[in-house]
Amino acid sequence: MTRIDFHLNVADHLLYTCRLVRKAHGSGLRVVCFSTRPEVLEQLDQLMWTFSDEDFLPHVVTGHPGITETPIVLTDKADDVVHHDLLINLDEQWPPFFSRFERLVEIVGLDEDHKALARQRYKFYKDRGYPLNTFDRAGA
Repeated sequence: MTRIDFHLNVADHLLYTCRLVRKAHGSGLRVVCFSTRPEVLEQLDQLMWTFSDEDFLPHVVTGHPGITETPIVLTDKADDVVHHDLLINLDEQWPPFFSRFERLVEIVGLDEDHKALARQRYKFYKDRGYPLNTFDRAGA
């Protein structure tokens, strides 16, 4: 069963995502970052190239031919999901394919609208019996 972690009070969700991806990749996990908004994936792609001078995060954006070999995938499609270690949800709704993964991370920002949508996702997962964890990242 998928373990679901909510990371709360994150000031910059894309920078935080890069840090999570760096940690997961360093631990040997394969990562999928999901959003149905192309601009989010584009911003994350750019940030992964520039957020650290010391770390390289080998990643591809949906549709790239090397998607099956690359350990980090940025996608808006369930069809592009080729590995199932860690899913990071950057969308407002739950990913329809999240149950294929060992772990799911939900990143919750500071905005009240964002928190309200996260509460709906939390309730969705809880009602289905998924193990849930919360981590308050205020100031992190």
